[in-house]
Amino acid sequence: MSLDKNLIDNLVNITTDASIACYKYVGKNDKKIADKAATDSMRQNLNNLNIDGKVVIGEGELDNAPMLYIGEKLGTGKGPSIDIAVDPLEGTNFAAKNLPGALSVISIASRGNLFNAPETYMNKLAVGKDIPYDATDLDFSVEKNIKNIADSKNTSPSELSACILDRPRHKEIIDKLIQLKVNLKLLSDGDVTGALLVTEKKYKIDIFLGIGGGPEGVLAASALDAYGCKFQGRFLFKSDNDINRAKKMGIKDLNKKYNLEEIVKGDSIFCATGITTGDLVNGIKLENGKFITETLVTHKNSTINIVKKEVPIT
Repeated sequence: MSLDKNLIDNLVNITTDASIACYKYVGKNDKKIADKAATDSMRQNLNNLNIDGKVVIGEGELDNAPMLYIGEKLGTGKGPSIDIAVDPLEGTNFAAKNLPGALSVISIASRGNLFNAPETYMNKLAVGKDIPYDATDLDFSVEKNIKNIADSKNTSPSELSACILDRPRHKEIIDKLIQLKVNLKLLSDGDVTGALLVTEKKYKIDIFLGIGGGPEGVLAASALDAYGCKFQGRFLFKSDNDINRAKKMGIKDLNKKYNLEEIVKGDSIFCATGITTGDLVNGIKLENGKFITETLVTHKNSTINIVKKEVPIT
């Protein structure tokens, strides 16, 4: 089922309002209060929307409220049945420290079409649509993935660029990329953005890889689907609690490798509004008594667009 395009305007307003709500906390070195401001705004606006909404990607279960939690019902209940994935403040440290790349993010799909992901780690790989589908795989070595990409582009690994979170857990991958002379873009946070850097040549990223948040993987997959990119993910369960939660969500094969079409089925809408300026969109600006915002919007069945809004300061 195709989603109503009128929902796009509503979702842009929701991520825009969430971004503005936490803007006053940018640079205040308090990521919790910034996150709460964005979350409260997003919850209120989603509850006013004529949808029968359910959070499938959020901040954990009910005991972690007031964050938007997995299983939470949202909307008036009078409209279409919708799965919702949210990250009201992607890059909490970026907002707290006034660093580039803080976003407010939401994705929706028809009920049952967004993967109900546990709040755990995920091993991820994303490449652009210009790379042959069988050239890369989570089960390939770093060297094989890089050499296959280089061969497909008729170039050398030294002409390629990889994006990865700068974490101790990635030392072996980073060392191998350096050995292969691949150019690196290391992220301190924000792996939704990282995955989306494979979408367009202007970002000059050939592959995104490594371990990040599972919920962020589902959010990124929603946008990557609209671009026709490849995404693979495999959840990593470190504790019995993680495993039990996954089984409750219906995950039977704990080692399964998920392709994009298994994570996002059918049509989807993705919106990411900039709070601080990053690679994807500009952050909030104040001009002539108005907030000026930018939102990256993807709707698989209609558009990929940057929407600019002017919101009066009240």
